[in-house]
Amino acid sequence: MNPGPLVFLATFFALATSWLGFVVMPQLQIGRQQQVEIKDTGEMYPARRPGLAKQGEEVYRANGCYYCHSQQVRPLGFGTDVARGWGARPSPVQSVAQDYLYDQPVMLGSQRVGPDLTNIGLRQTNEVWLLSHLYNPQLTSKGSTMPPYPFLFMKSKLALGEKPSPNAVFVVNGPKENYEILPTDKAKALVAYLGSLHSEAIVFETPPFPSTNAPAASTNAPVIATATNSVPTNSPAK
Repeated sequence: MNPGPLVFLATFFALATSWLGFVVMPQLQIGRQQQVEIKDTGEMYPARRPGLAKQGEEVYRANGCYYCHSQQVRPLGFGTDVARGWGARPSPVQSVAQDYLYDQPVMLGSQRVGPDLTNIGLRQTNEVWLLSHLYNPQLTSKGSTMPPYPFLFMKSKLALGEKPSPNAVFVVNGPKENYEILPTDKAKALVAYLGSLHSEAIVFETPPFPSTNAPAASTNAPVIATATNSVPTNSPAK
């Protein structure tokens, strides 16, 4: 008896079963998820990103930010993500599939050269700090390994006595030259995208602890003027 057909059928069955298990079933279970209503607030979660934040998502992807930053907080018991303030849910489960419903593609990241950004919109609410950090991370986080992105900004000279623009990230008054640093539209969009990154809502997959003494994300970002001769130097974990 020729075993060839049996071997072929067995191989085909194994491959078909694997394809059903790894492709079809996840699509049926996760791919058809929809927005859910948050009982406490009546809001729908997750919300679609507004236009500027959606544009910033493209800037984030184009500059490869996901190579060094992840967007997935591990559950309690698996590392120190929550202790670092990266998780915002009072739940053993932190990141779930529902959080990424409108992210195409999902940029979970594969490395953590820098901190996780899942909840950066909650941890750092000061846009000036974020803009300064993008322009030159050394100004806000001494010793940071993050590269600067000066091409997302414009340097504009100031005449003697000229008032800086209200949109200036910061102003430099030097003995020979006075100038201001202004964000481009791409920089503004990127900061809007970072501000939209937060996943604190309690959904079905993230049951809250019976106790309310769960760690919460810090939002006490320093208040900084839009145009100043100095740059903010302290911030939450970033």
